Amino acid sequence: MVPSMGLSVVDDHLEIETDEGVMGTYSVRPAAGARSPLVLFLMDAPGKRPLLHRMAARIAGWGFHVLLPNLYYRSTPEFELDFSSRASFERMRELMTNVGNAMVGRDAGTLIEYADGDPSIDASRIGVVGYCMSGPFAVWAAAEHAARVRAAASFYGVRLHVDAKDSPHLRLPEISGEIYVAAAEHDDYVPLDMVDRFEASMQECEVRGRVERYWGKHHGFAFSDRPQHDQRSEDRHWRALGDLFGRNLLESPIEP
Repeated sequence: MVPSMGLSVVDDHLEIETDEGVMGTYSVRPAAGARSPLVLFLMDAPGKRPLLHRMAARIAGWGFHVLLPNLYYRSTPEFELDFSSRASFERMRELMTNVGNAMVGRDAGTLIEYADGDPSIDASRIGVVGYCMSGPFAVWAAAEHAARVRAAASFYGVRLHVDAKDSPHLRLPEISGEIYVAAAEHDDYVPLDMVDRFEASMQECEVRGRVERYWGKHHGFAFSDRPQHDQRSEDRHWRALGDLFGRNLLESPIEP
């Protein structure tokens, strides 16, 4: 068992076969109880690492089966950014260019297929959460798998509304679940005018959900391994995520 802030949870490290390679995936779920709704936790650019494992375990403690895949598996079986190394940053940038919305949409489909074969997972009720690089992936997955994804969250997600054929805002009309988008006021990667455009697209499409701006905060506020970390904002992010997933996947409130 691993520690969480809710139910006792158990974890495992899986190797899930895709058409494009072997996707190493961290799996964590409640230690006991009924079938659990599925949550896909999509990593940020620094990689699948212990911090994200702990965050996934916290979500599992709310009553979910969480799958956290290595989205760089097509290029490398593992990567964790060394924040003190310029070479490591360059490697991260290289890896990021090899991952896109459509790819992660396929990966989400593979994870859902895996969940369908696991009797402990209720894959008819799915939540998705992404941060930074994976914020747009969460929105894309909500559209790509609209029949299953009931809730999706993006925290300081990049490229949500861009001049590209695969811009996530173009797929908003396909989303049937509820989405939550959080943005920092000070963010070189996510300018507030892009957030405004995405929010306007949400309103035009009448998508269920909301956008929140974390005034005075910086990109990365929810991650304790970032210099921009802000504890009050991290706590707020947990409350927002717990509210979103609780209402849509458990039909009951969650106290993060």
